[in-house]
Amino acid sequence: MGHQLGYDDIKAAAERIAGRVRPVVLAPGGDGGPWLALEYLQHTGSFKARGAQNFLRAHREAGTLPDAGVTIASGGNAGLACAWAARQQGVRATVFLPANAPGVKVARLRSYGADVRLVGAEYAEALAACQEYAAAAGALASHAYDHPLIAAGAGTLLEEVHERLPGLDTVLVAVGGGGLFAGVAAAARAHGVRVVAVEPEGSRALHAALAAGGPVDVTVDSVAADSLGARRATALAVDAARHEGVRSVLVPDAAIVRARQELWEDRRIAVEHGAATALAALLTERNDESGENGENGENGESGASGENDGTAGHGYRPAEGERVCVVLCGANTDPATLTTAPAAA
Repeated sequence: MGHQLGYDDIKAAAERIAGRVRPVVLAPGGDGGPWLALEYLQHTGSFKARGAQNFLRAHREAGTLPDAGVTIASGGNAGLACAWAARQQGVRATVFLPANAPGVKVARLRSYGADVRLVGAEYAEALAACQEYAAAAGALASHAYDHPLIAAGAGTLLEEVHERLPGLDTVLVAVGGGGLFAGVAAAARAHGVRVVAVEPEGSRALHAALAAGGPVDVTVDSVAADSLGARRATALAVDAARHEGVRSVLVPDAAIVRARQELWEDRRIAVEHGAATALAALLTERNDESGENGENGENGESGASGENDGTAGHGYRPAEGERVCVVLCGANTDPATLTTAPAAA
């Protein structure tokens, strides 16, 4: 076991970060559509600020936040959140990126006061350099998603949503490595809320783990790979997905692109493909053999065939009257791509 995340973890995180993150904004769907949790309005443009803040404050409380500060290898949302939270705590953040990282990411990290180090040509090289630095300098090593404090911080999002929508039945959330999902699922269990974990067909680390009986490496090929491109789901996420009231589904890239474009055209909401993935589940026709929405039950494999052939567990169709909320988790995206569909679509 050892991979359980409980409601007490979520409550503790909520107390730690209260007043230090922006409360989630909810928008009604209208015309029977889902509620939207506009978490992309969060500090640094994604939900990651919650976990980063909880991670650093918990270490501060425990007296384990070193003078050397915190370090992470990530040029994406996690790196931005880590740098921002470190500045809030008055400690240094040393962020490692491949040398070919986009200049705009480097500039934004530096705007948060981060010490940016460009190493190697691939993320793996930057990660190795980060680990070496942590060991040599005594810096606290953070992770983009695979840590109980990071996941618990993310779970505070569902706690806030439930407070504002007490009649909530179901929440849809995109899954990459599974930090957001694991935290949301832990909070949702306490309130009897169903969780639909949504992954791109070409980036299905959680779906594959459920079919295999544990975390396995997957290949990643999706329009949402920049934020949902984890090769392996966390043990925390796999454990969460095995609980009753959780469903794991897949969506094609075309639906992700369409969901993102519809958000822009209908509401002038500009989100990254990873955030649109959750909404895409409502735009995807179900084609699994059961034809039922059902829950995962105890084995967590509803909708996931043993072969995991890409046809099982597609999309999610709410029942009549079901109160649904879709988490729009991040908006660190290039607005120019909103009007031109990528080639993958």
